[in-house]
Amino acid sequence: MAKLIAPDLDWNAVLGRLRSVAPEAFGSDGHALNLIGGDWGHHGNGKHYATPIDGSELGRMPMIDLDQAKRAVRFAAHEHTSWSKLDLDERKLRVTACLNDLRRHRDLIAHLLIWEIGKPYATACDDVDRCISGVEWYLGEVEGMLAGRTPLGVISNIASWNYPYSVLMHAVLVQALAGNAVIAKTPTDGGMFALTLGFALARRAGLPVSLVSGSGGLLSDALVRNPDVACLAFVGGKSNGRDIAASLYDREKRYMLEMEGVNCYGIWDFTDWPSLASQIKKGFAYGKQRCTAYIRFVVQRRLFPKFLDTYLPAVKSLKIGHPLLVDSPDAPLPELDFGPLINSRKVEELRVMYSEAVGLGAISLFEGELNPARFLPDQDISAYLAPIALLNVPRNARLHHNEPFGPIDTIVVVDRIEELISEMNISNGNLVSSIASDDPDIARMVAGELRSFKVGINKVRSRGDREEIFGGMGASWKGCFVGGKYLVQSVTRGAPGERLFGNFPDYTLLPETR
Repeated sequence: MAKLIAPDLDWNAVLGRLRSVAPEAFGSDGHALNLIGGDWGHHGNGKHYATPIDGSELGRMPMIDLDQAKRAVRFAAHEHTSWSKLDLDERKLRVTACLNDLRRHRDLIAHLLIWEIGKPYATACDDVDRCISGVEWYLGEVEGMLAGRTPLGVISNIASWNYPYSVLMHAVLVQALAGNAVIAKTPTDGGMFALTLGFALARRAGLPVSLVSGSGGLLSDALVRNPDVACLAFVGGKSNGRDIAASLYDREKRYMLEMEGVNCYGIWDFTDWPSLASQIKKGFAYGKQRCTAYIRFVVQRRLFPKFLDTYLPAVKSLKIGHPLLVDSPDAPLPELDFGPLINSRKVEELRVMYSEAVGLGAISLFEGELNPARFLPDQDISAYLAPIALLNVPRNARLHHNEPFGPIDTIVVVDRIEELISEMNISNGNLVSSIASDDPDIARMVAGELRSFKVGINKVRSRGDREEIFGGMGASWKGCFVGGKYLVQSVTRGAPGERLFGNFPDYTLLPETR
Protein backbone atom coordinates (compact mmCIF):
# COMPACT_ATOMS: atom_id res chain seq x y z
CA MET A 1 0.00 0.00 0.00
CA ALA A 2 1.24 3.48 -0.88
CA LYS A 3 2.33 5.77 1.94
CA LEU A 4 0.19 8.80 2.77
CA ILE A 5 -0.02 11.66 5.24
CA ALA A 6 -2.54 10.91 7.98
CA PRO A 7 -5.70 12.68 6.70
CA ASP A 8 -6.54 14.40 10.00
CA LEU A 9 -2.94 15.66 10.19
CA ASP A 10 -2.83 17.27 6.76
CA TRP A 11 -1.63 20.85 7.26
CA ASN A 12 -4.93 22.41 6.23
CA ALA A 13 -6.73 20.26 8.79
CA VAL A 14 -4.26 21.14 11.57
CA LEU A 15 -4.39 24.85 10.70
CA GLY A 16 -8.19 24.70 10.67
CA ARG A 17 -8.18 23.30 14.19
CA LEU A 18 -5.84 26.06 15.32
CA ARG A 19 -8.03 28.80 13.85
CA SER A 20 -11.11 27.34 15.51
CA VAL A 21 -9.39 27.24 18.92
CA ALA A 22 -7.78 30.71 18.67
CA PRO A 23 -9.77 32.70 16.08
CA GLU A 24 -8.73 36.01 17.64
CA ALA A 25 -5.11 35.39 16.61
CA PHE A 26 -5.90 35.42 12.86
CA GLY A 27 -6.95 38.19 10.49
CA SER A 28 -9.83 38.10 8.06
CA ASP A 29 -7.38 36.89 5.42
CA GLY A 30 -6.60 33.83 7.54
CA HIS A 31 -3.02 34.86 8.38
CA ALA A 32 -1.54 34.97 11.88
CA LEU A 33 -1.30 38.26 13.76
CA ASN A 34 0.93 39.79 16.43
CA LEU A 35 -0.15 40.11 20.06
CA ILE A 36 0.51 43.78 20.87
CA GLY A 37 -1.14 46.01 23.47
CA GLY A 38 -3.22 43.13 24.77
CA ASP A 39 -4.91 42.52 21.41
CA TRP A 40 -4.20 40.51 18.29
CA GLY A 41 -3.55 42.64 15.22
CA HIS A 42 -0.75 44.13 13.10
CA HIS A 43 -0.42 42.02 9.96
CA GLY A 44 3.07 43.40 9.37
CA ASN A 45 4.91 42.45 6.21
CA GLY A 46 4.08 38.86 5.41
CA LYS A 47 7.15 36.66 5.07
CA HIS A 48 7.15 33.25 3.40
CA TYR A 49 6.90 30.63 6.15
CA ALA A 50 7.55 27.04 5.07
CA THR A 51 7.64 23.60 6.67
CA PRO A 52 10.92 21.67 6.72
CA ILE A 53 8.96 18.47 6.08
CA ASP A 54 8.53 19.08 2.35
CA GLY A 55 9.22 22.78 1.76
CA SER A 56 5.56 23.72 1.26
CA GLU A 57 4.25 27.02 2.61
CA LEU A 58 2.42 26.99 5.94
CA GLY A 59 1.45 30.65 5.92
CA ARG A 60 2.92 34.11 6.22
CA MET A 61 4.89 35.39 9.21
CA PRO A 62 3.63 38.88 10.25
CA MET A 63 6.95 40.76 10.44
CA ILE A 64 6.58 44.13 12.19
CA ASP A 65 8.88 47.16 12.15
CA LEU A 66 10.87 48.78 14.95
CA ASP A 67 8.24 51.39 15.84
CA GLN A 68 5.56 48.74 16.30
CA ALA A 69 7.93 46.69 18.48
CA LYS A 70 8.70 49.73 20.64
CA ARG A 71 4.96 50.32 21.04
CA ALA A 72 4.55 46.70 22.18
CA VAL A 73 7.28 47.12 24.80
CA ARG A 74 5.80 50.41 26.06
CA PHE A 75 2.45 48.72 26.59
CA ALA A 76 4.13 45.81 28.38
CA ALA A 77 5.90 48.27 30.70
CA HIS A 78 2.56 49.93 31.46
CA GLU A 79 0.92 46.54 32.05
CA HIS A 80 3.74 45.49 34.38
CA THR A 81 2.78 48.25 36.83
CA SER A 82 -0.58 46.66 37.64
CA TRP A 83 0.48 43.03 37.20
CA SER A 84 3.40 43.33 39.64
CA LYS A 85 0.98 44.46 42.34
CA LEU A 86 -1.39 41.54 41.83
CA ASP A 87 -1.52 39.05 44.68
CA LEU A 88 0.61 35.93 44.15
CA ASP A 89 -2.37 33.65 44.70
CA GLU A 90 -4.19 35.35 41.84
CA ARG A 91 -1.16 35.04 39.59
CA LYS A 92 -0.97 31.34 40.43
CA LEU A 93 -4.65 30.89 39.56
CA ARG A 94 -4.16 32.50 36.15
CA VAL A 95 -1.03 30.51 35.31
CA THR A 96 -2.83 27.34 36.38
CA ALA A 97 -5.73 28.20 34.07
CA CYS A 98 -3.28 28.63 31.21
CA LEU A 99 -1.65 25.27 31.94
CA ASN A 100 -5.05 23.57 31.97
CA ASP A 101 -5.75 24.96 28.49
CA LEU A 102 -2.30 23.95 27.24
CA ARG A 103 -2.91 20.43 28.49
CA ARG A 104 -6.32 20.36 26.82
CA HIS A 105 -4.75 21.29 23.47
CA ARG A 106 -1.52 19.36 23.89
CA ASP A 107 -1.99 17.19 20.80
CA LEU A 108 -2.80 20.17 18.60
CA ILE A 109 0.36 21.93 19.79
CA ALA A 110 2.38 18.79 19.10
CA HIS A 111 0.93 18.51 15.58
CA LEU A 112 1.81 22.16 14.93
CA LEU A 113 5.38 21.51 16.08
CA ILE A 114 5.65 18.53 13.72
CA TRP A 115 4.76 20.70 10.74
CA GLU A 116 6.66 23.82 11.83
CA ILE A 117 9.98 22.43 13.03
CA GLY A 118 9.91 18.79 11.90
CA LYS A 119 9.82 17.12 15.30
CA PRO A 120 8.50 13.53 15.31
CA TYR A 121 5.31 13.16 17.35
CA ALA A 122 6.88 11.73 20.51
CA THR A 123 9.57 14.44 20.57
CA ALA A 124 6.97 17.17 20.01
CA CYS A 125 4.81 15.84 22.85
CA ASP A 126 7.83 15.79 25.13
CA ASP A 127 8.45 19.48 24.40
CA VAL A 128 4.91 20.39 25.48
CA ASP A 129 4.82 18.03 28.46
CA ARG A 130 8.10 19.35 29.88
CA CYS A 131 6.75 22.87 29.69
CA ILE A 132 3.57 21.98 31.55
CA SER A 133 5.19 19.82 34.24
CA GLY A 134 8.01 22.32 34.75
CA VAL A 135 5.67 25.27 35.33
CA GLU A 136 3.51 23.11 37.61
CA TRP A 137 6.59 22.53 39.77
CA TYR A 138 7.16 26.28 40.04
CA LEU A 139 3.54 26.80 41.05
CA GLY A 140 4.21 24.63 44.08
CA GLU A 141 7.59 26.15 44.93
CA VAL A 142 7.42 29.81 43.90
CA GLU A 143 6.09 31.22 47.17
CA GLY A 144 9.29 30.35 49.02
CA MET A 145 11.43 31.50 46.10
CA LEU A 146 9.78 34.93 46.14
CA ALA A 147 10.22 35.57 49.85
CA GLY A 148 11.80 39.00 50.24
CA ARG A 149 11.86 39.61 46.49
CA THR A 150 9.94 41.91 44.12
CA PRO A 151 9.20 41.69 40.38
CA LEU A 152 11.81 43.15 38.07
CA GLY A 153 9.91 44.63 35.10
CA VAL A 154 9.41 43.75 31.44
CA ILE A 155 11.22 40.53 30.50
CA SER A 156 12.15 40.20 26.82
CA ASN A 157 12.60 36.73 25.34
CA ILE A 158 14.48 35.93 22.13
CA ALA A 159 14.88 32.19 21.70
CA SER A 160 15.80 29.75 18.96
CA TRP A 161 13.20 27.64 17.19
CA ASN A 162 14.13 24.19 18.50
CA TYR A 163 12.23 24.14 21.82
CA PRO A 164 9.30 26.58 21.60
CA TYR A 165 7.59 25.14 24.67
CA SER A 166 10.02 23.49 27.10
CA VAL A 167 12.38 26.48 26.82
CA LEU A 168 10.52 29.60 25.60
CA MET A 169 6.92 29.08 26.77
CA HIS A 170 8.15 27.61 30.05
CA ALA A 171 10.33 30.67 30.72
CA VAL A 172 7.53 33.08 29.80
CA LEU A 173 5.05 31.49 32.22
CA VAL A 174 7.53 31.40 35.11
CA GLN A 175 8.52 35.02 34.46
CA ALA A 176 4.86 36.06 34.59
CA LEU A 177 4.27 33.95 37.69
CA ALA A 178 7.09 35.86 39.39
CA GLY A 179 5.19 39.12 38.77
CA ASN A 180 6.61 40.40 35.48
CA ALA A 181 5.10 41.47 32.18
CA VAL A 182 6.60 39.46 29.33
CA ILE A 183 7.26 39.99 25.64
CA ALA A 184 8.68 37.39 23.25
CA LYS A 185 9.84 37.38 19.65
CA THR A 186 8.66 34.53 17.48
CA PRO A 187 11.66 32.47 16.29
CA THR A 188 12.04 33.33 12.61
CA ASP A 189 12.71 29.75 11.46
CA GLY A 190 9.86 27.94 13.20
CA GLY A 191 7.34 27.69 16.03
CA MET A 192 5.13 30.65 15.11
CA PHE A 193 1.78 28.83 15.01
CA ALA A 194 2.44 26.72 18.12
CA LEU A 195 3.45 29.83 20.08
CA THR A 196 0.50 31.79 18.70
CA LEU A 197 -1.79 29.22 20.29
CA GLY A 198 0.13 29.21 23.57
CA PHE A 199 0.14 33.01 23.86
CA ALA A 200 -3.55 33.18 22.93
CA LEU A 201 -4.35 30.80 25.78
CA ALA A 202 -2.09 32.74 28.16
CA ARG A 203 -3.73 36.03 27.24
CA ARG A 204 -7.20 34.57 27.74
CA ALA A 205 -6.11 33.45 31.21
CA GLY A 206 -5.26 37.08 31.99
CA LEU A 207 -1.47 36.87 31.77
CA PRO A 208 0.49 40.00 30.69
CA VAL A 209 2.15 38.53 27.60
CA SER A 210 2.96 39.94 24.16
CA LEU A 211 4.19 38.11 21.04
CA VAL A 212 5.80 39.78 18.04
CA SER A 213 7.37 38.61 14.80
CA GLY A 214 10.21 40.38 13.07
CA SER A 215 13.88 40.48 12.22
CA GLY A 216 16.09 40.15 15.28
CA GLY A 217 18.51 42.77 13.99
CA LEU A 218 15.76 45.22 13.12
CA LEU A 219 13.92 44.85 16.45
CA SER A 220 17.03 44.85 18.65
CA ASP A 221 16.57 48.48 19.77
CA ALA A 222 13.11 47.56 21.05
CA LEU A 223 13.70 44.10 22.53
CA VAL A 224 17.33 44.31 23.70
CA ARG A 225 18.58 47.87 24.29
CA ASN A 226 15.24 49.44 25.16
CA PRO A 227 15.29 51.09 28.62
CA ASP A 228 11.77 49.74 29.22
CA VAL A 229 13.19 46.18 29.08
CA ALA A 230 14.43 45.13 32.52
CA CYS A 231 15.84 41.73 31.54
CA LEU A 232 16.72 39.86 28.36
CA ALA A 233 16.56 36.07 28.04
CA PHE A 234 18.36 34.94 24.87
CA VAL A 235 18.90 31.46 23.46
CA GLY A 236 20.77 31.26 20.18
CA GLY A 237 24.02 31.23 18.27
CA LYS A 238 27.37 32.51 19.50
CA SER A 239 27.76 35.28 16.90
CA ASN A 240 24.43 36.94 17.72
CA GLY A 241 24.98 36.31 21.41
CA ARG A 242 28.36 38.04 21.35
CA ASP A 243 26.86 41.14 19.75
CA ILE A 244 24.06 41.25 22.31
CA ALA A 245 26.45 40.74 25.22
CA ALA A 246 28.66 43.58 24.00
CA SER A 247 25.66 45.91 23.80
CA LEU A 248 24.63 45.10 27.38
CA TYR A 249 27.95 45.32 29.24
CA ASP A 250 27.58 49.02 30.03
CA ARG A 251 23.88 48.97 30.83
CA GLU A 252 22.00 48.31 34.05
CA LYS A 253 20.04 45.41 32.65
CA ARG A 254 19.68 41.78 33.68
CA TYR A 255 20.40 39.18 31.07
CA MET A 256 20.87 35.46 30.54
CA LEU A 257 22.43 34.61 27.18
CA GLU A 258 22.60 30.91 26.35
CA MET A 259 24.91 30.26 23.41
CA GLU A 260 26.61 27.38 21.67
CA GLY A 261 29.64 25.28 22.57
CA VAL A 262 31.18 21.99 21.49
CA ASN A 263 29.77 19.43 23.94
CA CYS A 264 32.13 16.45 24.24
CA TYR A 265 32.05 12.85 25.42
CA GLY A 266 35.43 11.51 26.55
CA ILE A 267 36.16 7.76 26.75
CA TRP A 268 39.08 6.40 28.80
CA ASP A 269 39.63 2.97 30.45
CA PHE A 270 36.04 1.99 29.75
CA THR A 271 34.21 -1.32 29.13
CA ASP A 272 30.42 -0.78 29.40
CA TRP A 273 29.82 -0.53 25.67
CA PRO A 274 26.09 -1.49 25.64
CA SER A 275 25.34 1.49 27.88
CA LEU A 276 27.31 3.81 25.62
CA ALA A 277 25.54 2.45 22.52
CA SER A 278 22.18 3.37 24.03
CA GLN A 279 23.40 6.86 24.85
CA ILE A 280 24.82 7.36 21.36
CA LYS A 281 21.54 6.41 19.68
CA LYS A 282 19.40 8.49 22.02
CA GLY A 283 21.77 11.41 21.48
CA PHE A 284 20.59 11.75 17.88
CA ALA A 285 17.08 12.75 18.96
CA TYR A 286 15.78 15.64 16.85
CA GLY A 287 18.86 15.41 14.64
CA LYS A 288 21.11 16.84 17.38
CA GLN A 289 19.44 20.23 16.94
CA ARG A 290 19.91 20.89 20.65
CA CYS A 291 22.28 23.07 22.64
CA THR A 292 23.09 20.06 24.84
CA ALA A 293 23.77 17.58 22.01
CA TYR A 294 27.08 15.71 22.21
CA ILE A 295 28.79 16.18 18.86
CA ARG A 296 32.44 15.38 19.67
CA PHE A 297 33.80 12.06 20.96
CA VAL A 298 37.35 11.97 22.31
CA VAL A 299 38.52 8.35 22.50
CA GLN A 300 41.55 6.64 24.02
CA ARG A 301 43.48 5.07 21.11
CA ARG A 302 43.49 1.50 22.45
CA LEU A 303 39.68 1.70 22.82
CA PHE A 304 39.03 3.02 19.34
CA PRO A 305 38.22 -0.40 17.74
CA LYS A 306 35.70 -1.15 20.52
CA PHE A 307 34.27 2.35 20.18
CA LEU A 308 33.74 1.87 16.44
CA ASP A 309 32.09 -1.51 17.05
CA THR A 310 29.68 0.34 19.35
CA TYR A 311 29.21 3.59 17.48
CA LEU A 312 28.61 2.40 13.92
CA PRO A 313 25.77 -0.08 14.63
CA ALA A 314 24.06 2.52 16.82
CA VAL A 315 24.19 5.15 14.07
CA LYS A 316 23.20 2.70 11.34
CA SER A 317 20.07 1.77 13.31
CA LEU A 318 18.70 5.34 13.27
CA LYS A 319 15.40 5.95 11.48
CA ILE A 320 15.02 9.23 9.61
CA GLY A 321 12.02 10.21 7.52
CA HIS A 322 8.77 12.10 7.00
CA PRO A 323 7.26 12.39 10.51
CA LEU A 324 3.62 12.19 9.31
CA LEU A 325 3.84 9.36 6.80
CA VAL A 326 1.64 6.32 7.51
CA ASP A 327 0.63 3.10 5.75
CA SER A 328 -3.10 3.66 6.19
CA PRO A 329 -5.41 6.41 7.50
CA ASP A 330 -5.81 4.73 10.91
CA ALA A 331 -2.16 3.71 11.36
CA PRO A 332 -0.06 5.29 14.14
CA LEU A 333 2.54 7.90 13.27
CA PRO A 334 6.02 6.51 12.56
CA GLU A 335 8.53 6.11 15.38
CA LEU A 336 11.51 8.04 14.10
CA ASP A 337 14.76 9.15 15.67
CA PHE A 338 14.44 12.38 13.76
CA GLY A 339 12.85 13.96 10.73
CA PRO A 340 14.06 16.97 8.75
CA LEU A 341 16.47 19.61 9.96
CA ILE A 342 15.00 23.07 10.32
CA ASN A 343 15.43 23.95 6.64
CA SER A 344 17.38 23.14 3.48
CA ARG A 345 19.78 26.04 4.12
CA LYS A 346 20.95 24.28 7.28
CA VAL A 347 21.56 21.06 5.38
CA GLU A 348 23.58 22.91 2.77
CA GLU A 349 25.60 24.66 5.50
CA LEU A 350 26.44 21.30 7.08
CA ARG A 351 27.39 19.73 3.75
CA VAL A 352 29.77 22.62 3.08
CA MET A 353 31.35 22.21 6.54
CA TYR A 354 31.67 18.46 5.94
CA SER A 355 33.27 18.91 2.51
CA GLU A 356 35.66 21.52 3.88
CA ALA A 357 36.78 19.20 6.69
CA VAL A 358 37.36 16.27 4.32
CA GLY A 359 39.21 18.53 1.90
CA LEU A 360 41.51 19.59 4.73
CA GLY A 361 42.30 16.01 5.72
CA ALA A 362 39.50 14.64 7.92
CA ILE A 363 38.57 10.98 7.43
CA SER A 364 34.94 10.17 6.71
CA LEU A 365 34.01 7.23 8.95
CA PHE A 366 30.33 7.13 8.14
CA GLU A 367 27.93 8.87 5.79
CA GLY A 368 24.39 7.65 6.13
CA GLU A 369 21.77 7.47 3.39
CA LEU A 370 18.08 8.33 3.47
CA ASN A 371 15.66 5.44 2.95
CA PRO A 372 13.24 6.31 0.08
CA ALA A 373 10.55 4.14 1.72
CA ARG A 374 10.22 6.72 4.50
CA PHE A 375 9.24 9.53 2.10
CA LEU A 376 6.53 10.29 -0.43
CA PRO A 377 7.40 9.79 -4.09
CA ASP A 378 8.91 12.98 -5.57
CA GLN A 379 8.87 14.66 -2.16
CA ASP A 380 11.22 17.58 -1.54
CA ILE A 381 13.76 16.10 0.90
CA SER A 382 16.28 18.96 0.78
CA ALA A 383 15.91 19.58 4.54
CA TYR A 384 16.82 16.00 5.48
CA LEU A 385 20.33 14.83 6.31
CA ALA A 386 21.39 11.36 7.39
CA PRO A 387 24.06 11.08 10.12
CA ILE A 388 27.71 11.73 9.29
CA ALA A 389 30.84 10.95 11.34
CA LEU A 390 34.34 12.34 10.75
CA LEU A 391 37.64 11.27 12.29
CA ASN A 392 40.42 13.72 13.22
CA VAL A 393 38.98 16.93 11.82
CA PRO A 394 41.94 19.35 11.39
CA ARG A 395 42.11 22.47 13.52
CA ASN A 396 41.71 24.82 10.57
CA ALA A 397 38.27 23.36 9.72
CA ARG A 398 35.15 25.03 11.07
CA LEU A 399 33.84 21.72 12.42
CA HIS A 400 36.80 21.52 14.78
CA HIS A 401 35.76 24.55 16.85
CA ASN A 402 32.08 25.10 16.03
CA GLU A 403 28.88 23.34 16.98
CA PRO A 404 27.24 22.00 13.79
CA PHE A 405 23.73 21.93 15.33
CA GLY A 406 22.91 18.91 13.25
CA PRO A 407 23.67 15.16 12.88
CA ILE A 408 27.42 15.44 12.27
CA ASP A 409 29.77 13.90 14.83
CA THR A 410 33.50 14.44 15.03
CA ILE A 411 35.77 11.84 16.63
CA VAL A 412 39.27 12.40 17.97
CA VAL A 413 41.74 9.68 19.02
CA VAL A 414 44.18 10.51 21.84
CA ASP A 415 47.03 8.76 23.65
CA ARG A 416 47.34 10.66 26.91
CA ILE A 417 44.85 11.84 29.48
CA GLU A 418 46.16 15.40 29.06
CA GLU A 419 45.27 15.20 25.37
CA LEU A 420 41.78 13.98 26.23
CA ILE A 421 41.18 16.95 28.52
CA SER A 422 42.61 19.42 26.01
CA GLU A 423 40.51 18.10 23.14
CA MET A 424 37.36 18.18 25.27
CA ASN A 425 37.98 21.84 26.12
CA ILE A 426 38.27 22.90 22.50
CA SER A 427 35.49 25.53 22.46
CA ASN A 428 36.47 27.73 25.43
CA GLY A 429 33.59 26.57 27.58
CA ASN A 430 30.45 24.60 26.88
CA LEU A 431 27.18 23.61 28.46
CA VAL A 432 27.56 19.85 29.03
CA SER A 433 30.27 17.18 28.81
CA SER A 434 30.64 13.58 29.91
CA ILE A 435 33.46 11.19 30.73
CA ALA A 436 33.07 7.41 30.37
CA SER A 437 35.49 5.46 32.54
CA ASP A 438 35.50 2.39 34.77
CA ASP A 439 37.92 4.15 37.11
CA PRO A 440 36.01 6.61 39.35
CA ASP A 441 39.19 8.45 40.33
CA ILE A 442 40.10 9.14 36.70
CA ALA A 443 36.51 10.16 35.95
CA ARG A 444 36.42 12.66 38.83
CA MET A 445 39.84 14.06 37.91
CA VAL A 446 38.85 14.61 34.27
CA ALA A 447 35.49 16.08 35.27
CA GLY A 448 37.24 18.61 37.46
CA GLU A 449 39.41 19.79 34.55
CA LEU A 450 36.63 20.32 32.02
CA ARG A 451 35.33 23.80 31.21
CA SER A 452 31.76 22.58 31.15
CA PHE A 453 28.84 23.69 33.31
CA LYS A 454 27.56 20.13 33.76
CA VAL A 455 29.66 16.98 33.57
CA GLY A 456 28.22 13.48 33.50
CA ILE A 457 30.15 10.39 34.56
CA ASN A 458 29.16 7.40 32.39
CA LYS A 459 25.98 9.25 31.44
CA VAL A 460 24.91 12.27 29.40
CA ARG A 461 23.75 15.54 30.91
CA SER A 462 20.93 17.77 29.71
CA ARG A 463 19.51 21.20 30.33
CA GLY A 464 17.38 19.76 33.11
CA ASP A 465 14.03 20.76 34.54
CA ARG A 466 12.58 22.13 37.73
CA GLU A 467 15.18 22.58 40.46
CA GLU A 468 18.19 21.70 38.31
CA ILE A 469 20.55 24.65 37.72
CA PHE A 470 21.58 25.49 34.17
CA GLY A 471 24.25 27.79 32.79
CA GLY A 472 27.52 27.70 30.95
CA MET A 473 31.21 28.47 31.06
CA GLY A 474 33.36 30.64 28.84
CA ALA A 475 31.79 31.66 25.56
CA SER A 476 28.77 29.36 25.95
CA TRP A 477 26.89 31.58 28.40
CA LYS A 478 26.75 35.14 29.68
CA GLY A 479 24.73 36.48 32.60
CA CYS A 480 22.42 34.93 35.17
CA PHE A 481 22.24 31.17 35.58
CA VAL A 482 18.72 29.72 35.62
CA GLY A 483 16.81 26.70 36.91
CA GLY A 484 15.04 26.30 40.23
CA LYS A 485 15.31 29.34 42.48
CA TYR A 486 17.89 30.90 40.17
CA LEU A 487 15.35 31.34 37.37
CA VAL A 488 13.07 33.25 39.77
CA GLN A 489 15.99 35.25 41.18
CA SER A 490 17.09 36.28 37.68
CA VAL A 491 13.75 38.05 37.08
CA THR A 492 13.18 39.53 40.55
CA ARG A 493 14.94 41.97 42.90
CA GLY A 494 16.37 40.97 46.26
CA ALA A 495 18.29 42.93 48.90
CA PRO A 496 20.31 45.97 47.75
CA GLY A 497 23.77 44.97 46.53
CA GLU A 498 22.71 41.38 45.84
CA ARG A 499 25.12 39.43 43.62
CA LEU A 500 23.32 37.09 41.29
CA PHE A 501 24.57 33.58 40.59
CA GLY A 502 25.95 33.56 37.07
CA ASN A 503 28.68 34.16 34.52
CA PHE A 504 29.27 37.88 34.04
CA PRO A 505 32.12 39.82 32.38
CA ASP A 506 33.53 41.14 35.67
CA TYR A 507 33.36 37.89 37.63
CA THR A 508 32.31 34.28 37.32
CA LEU A 509 30.57 32.21 39.93
CA LEU A 510 31.11 28.53 39.32
CA PRO A 511 28.30 26.01 39.77
CA GLU A 512 27.60 24.93 43.33
CA THR A 513 27.43 21.37 42.16
CA ARG A 514 27.71 19.38 38.96
